[in-house]
Amino acid sequence: MKKVEDYVRTIPNFPEEGIMFRDITTVLQDADGFQLAIDEMQKFLEGMDFDVIAGTESRGFIFGTPLAYNLHKPFVLVRKKGKLPAETVEETYDLEYGSATIEMHKDAIKPGQKVVLVDDLIATGGTIEAAAHLVEKLGGEVVKMLFLMELEGLHGRERLGKYDVSAVISYPGK
Repeated sequence: MKKVEDYVRTIPNFPEEGIMFRDITTVLQDADGFQLAIDEMQKFLEGMDFDVIAGTESRGFIFGTPLAYNLHKPFVLVRKKGKLPAETVEETYDLEYGSATIEMHKDAIKPGQKVVLVDDLIATGGTIEAAAHLVEKLGGEVVKMLFLMELEGLHGRERLGKYDVSAVISYPGK
């Protein structure tokens, strides 16, 4: 029986020397791998009480929408600034070199709603933390942060210590 990590391609020294890049395209390109990834992520949501799944652009959309479909939950987009057409709330966060801003529609989360945030990867945790702040600005409660993969060496889980964080695969290092 294959595991999800069997479908992940590792590319050494990309994008720079010493980095082991974990490529999810090989998971997506294999129907069995993709189905297994979604099934394994969905196991973390069994028995959970939540109202909405939100995913960060763009790989959070890939994994979040099938989960929302399977569980008959609404799906909310968290996008880069300037990509959403209606009134938004925004959150700016620091990157290694500079900053980025993400947005959600102002009416995407209702006060009191319980939200699961989904992305493909937790590295430093900056993007998903900013997404959580957006949910909270709108009066929602983040009840779970769910990832396909975690890079333990970047300590994102520690940064997100006040949240319930789960990942299907955890890799040591960066």
